[in-house]
Amino acid sequence: MPPPTHADVKYGPHDRHVMDVWLAESDKPTPVLVSIHGGAFRHGDKSVSRPVLRECLKSGISVVAITYRFTPDHIAPAQHQDAARAVQFVRHNADKWNLDPTKIAAVGGSAGAGMSLWLGFHDDMADPKNEDPVLRESTRLTCMAVNNGQTSYDPRFIRKLYPGTDTYSNSALAQLFDIDMKQLDNLPAEKYKLFEEVSALTHLTADDPPVLMTYDSDYDTPISSRSIGIHHPRFGKVLKERMDKMGIECVVHTDFKKTGNTRANQVVPFLKKHLLTDGK
Repeated sequence: MPPPTHADVKYGPHDRHVMDVWLAESDKPTPVLVSIHGGAFRHGDKSVSRPVLRECLKSGISVVAITYRFTPDHIAPAQHQDAARAVQFVRHNADKWNLDPTKIAAVGGSAGAGMSLWLGFHDDMADPKNEDPVLRESTRLTCMAVNNGQTSYDPRFIRKLYPGTDTYSNSALAQLFDIDMKQLDNLPAEKYKLFEEVSALTHLTADDPPVLMTYDSDYDTPISSRSIGIHHPRFGKVLKERMDKMGIECVVHTDFKKTGNTRANQVVPFLKKHLLTDGK
């Protein structure tokens, strides 16, 4: 890994509001890729795929890797709000870092994938009158490229998507929302609102950006564990069906473990297409 141009940059007040920044060499402002790590919302650190980082920098795309607050100390939507603030912080520093604030993409795996999709679909969270100048910036993205991602964190949606399994009872979700899954049908109304608020599918509209999704397993992979279920491409299938109806580009590649394909071979051309050539 090449060393970051700027390491451990603070993007907010919390100890985990930290990012590493790799700036691509260019005479003009560069697009930016924001990498959001996975880890079930409760562990992990700033990370980015080495091949993706290398190819992005070579192509004139700068890269930012972030981390965020963890459960159980901070339940949802803290993690999602942190990812949004990180994007706003990048825009706030666009001039200083020679970045193009109109071209920002997100990548991530698992929890990082879910947050990337949520960011891309959510209405702009810019608050123009906020006394914090960072929060005045836009949160919108140009595209998202994610792997093993969840398109909804609503346990009721997951229970319906994987009938006959206990995928919805994943302990990471119980911690994320601070709930007892045995009481799923008898929770306070605000918990159900929270489920919907942090789920990407809730926010999908026809003006949202394109998506690339990759999965280790395929659509027919048996769900023999909660881990397989929570990373299953059925999540991607649901999203693609909805985005296809809206006429938004959504590409889903499955079975990466068997095919021997590499994510970089899919992710980098997708990023170049949307960050360097206006999607053409």
